[in-house]
Amino acid sequence: MEFTIQSFEDLERVASYILENAKYKIFTLSGNLGAGKTSLVKYLGKNLGSDDEISSPTYSIVNEYHYPSGKIYHFDLYRINDFEELINIGFHEYIDSGNYCFIEWPEISVSELPEHHEILLNLKDQTRYITFK
Repeated sequence: MEFTIQSFEDLERVASYILENAKYKIFTLSGNLGAGKTSLVKYLGKNLGSDDEISSPTYSIVNEYHYPSGKIYHFDLYRINDFEELINIGFHEYIDSGNYCFIEWPEISVSELPEHHEILLNLKDQTRYITFK
């Protein structure tokens, strides 16, 4: 399913659609810089009922948030250079936890993931496009 995002209300609507139609709790988010990956995760967390302040895990690699039914793990793997680093952050424990996992810049991790959803974000001419698979 593809969506055109022109407002924060659109982003919130798409986040709601994604959660209502998700079969899995693991999501990869791919897209160019500024495409809205972290913004989408903020709305996904909000739709799950999290009151936590969701921010980019660029330097921490993974942020943990709470929502009424459990935890949310938000990854930014942009700075992970090799598979060993991924293992050293406990990646398998996170993805095997049964909690929601939102993974930005997922390329290095894809071969290690169980079934998951792909979210592709694209910014073109000041308009954002989101594809949910």
